[in-house]
Amino acid sequence: MRRLAILSPLALVVALPAAAQSGGDDGDVRFCPNRPSLGASGCTTLPGQVQVEMSGVDWTRDRKDGAQSDTLLYGDVVARIGVSRNAEVQVGWTPYGAVRTRDLATGAASRIGGTGDVTLGFRRALSHPDGKGLSAAVQPYVTLPVGGQAIGAGDWSAGMVLPVYYEIDDRWSIDFTGQAAAKADQDRHGRHVDVSGVVGLGYALSDAVTAVAELSAERDDDPTGATTQTLAAVSLAWQPTKRTQIDLLLVGGLNDAAPDARVVLGGAVAF
Repeated sequence: MRRLAILSPLALVVALPAAAQSGGDDGDVRFCPNRPSLGASGCTTLPGQVQVEMSGVDWTRDRKDGAQSDTLLYGDVVARIGVSRNAEVQVGWTPYGAVRTRDLATGAASRIGGTGDVTLGFRRALSHPDGKGLSAAVQPYVTLPVGGQAIGAGDWSAGMVLPVYYEIDDRWSIDFTGQAAAKADQDRHGRHVDVSGVVGLGYALSDAVTAVAELSAERDDDPTGATTQTLAAVSLAWQPTKRTQIDLLLVGGLNDAAPDARVVLGGAVAF
């Protein structure tokens, strides 16, 4: 239920990282959050700079087989540390998450909570690491199973993210993010193939505000039953300064296999 919720510690729509639109070098600052897109950007953080991206609240609702589950993640955070002008390392972690499940027929409910897994990633820009023009990157990652039963996967996983972004002009941009992973099985033992794609179109409403619309598709070949999820998303990002961002993401499921709804509120800051 949560693969597209993170790169985890990592869509026809707009999957445009808001900062990638305004993400050129500005003195010693290159501010290019992935948020609030479902996809990723080809932009990298400058060496010695740390960019922190965090969700204050990340809520997902899913109704299936007569039950309703609500997942709440608090403080889902990714730190991006520049190691060269075209490369960065990433560390992601969810400090706490809770899942509440309710039987729709009887009303009986249960709740479980705990910490999440840790994701380590490395992004290498192939072109235009500042996010201008045609920007592309490769991003391998591995997720370590340090989280609890509530939101942890129970086993390690690894994958590769391939973002491509094109800045059409000062206002419009398009992008695509492909991802292939060896994802942890739902029974928490072993791994299976999971592939996804996000396609998007973005529009800068002003120098500080960017609107994004996205479509995504994911094929998950879990041994318990393969599924294909399709999602649509819209988002809004506001950068009050050249080092800060506040953003909102709204996601809706387009088929029965996908979660019904997701709302994420958060932001980013560069140091």
